[in-house]
Amino acid sequence: MTDPVNENTPITADSPFDFLITEPETAPKAVLMLAHGSGTPMDSPFMERMASMLASHGIVVARFEFSYMARRRIDGKRRPAGRAERWTHHYFRAVDELLEGDKWKAEWNELPFLIGGKSMGGRVAAMLASDEDLNLAVRGVVVLGYPFHPSRKSEPENWRLEPLQKSLLPILICQGERDDFGWWDEVNALELPGQVTLEWITDGSHDLGPTGKSESTMKSNMEHAAQLAAAFAENPPKLLMEFGNDDDDEADERDGI
Repeated sequence: MTDPVNENTPITADSPFDFLITEPETAPKAVLMLAHGSGTPMDSPFMERMASMLASHGIVVARFEFSYMARRRIDGKRRPAGRAERWTHHYFRAVDELLEGDKWKAEWNELPFLIGGKSMGGRVAAMLASDEDLNLAVRGVVVLGYPFHPSRKSEPENWRLEPLQKSLLPILICQGERDDFGWWDEVNALELPGQVTLEWITDGSHDLGPTGKSESTMKSNMEHAAQLAAAFAENPPKLLMEFGNDDDDEADERDGI
């Protein structure tokens, strides 16, 4: 990590980010930027374990914190995350700073670069995927537990599908089957857009952990998600974007275009 900000440093979307980089011991295959969930920091047990597992599959993991969480490190006060929309600019700035800063290694230039995160962090990354001004280096999005709706509020008006529908990038979602923010039976009833790949984690909750009666374990579920994310990051799907329609093409041919 870089030197931490001091107690007098105002933490804003324009502040230097304190990146936490986890590198594989072997040749890297991709770089994945991960943001934390709304209530836990970038070095929470889940984030630490996931970064380590991803690195074991050849993925460089770059973590950062939104300013409300970074401020907690200074004064110890817990602050609410607020609406996810407020953090899109912060994530946007983090992407540019990582790619242009001294933490980035020249050997990563030819690797696929993706963004993502846990829960809220992944949702914010998905929001960025529809932004035409997002750095062109970004090849896809990885979400570990997408909050399809607030917990126990699954009424139609509470669903958060717009970022997925508008995405210009391929998105992988690793979702626990019993996630309170989107159970398998709720989500399977949806028709998700073609750019979204949804992978179910056996009997997993929002943190991917299974029930006590399950044959799966927290370790096996997290490893499954890490394998899926690593494979997706190494070879992100290429989207075929549609421009115009067949009638337009026929008209162009008639006009000799």
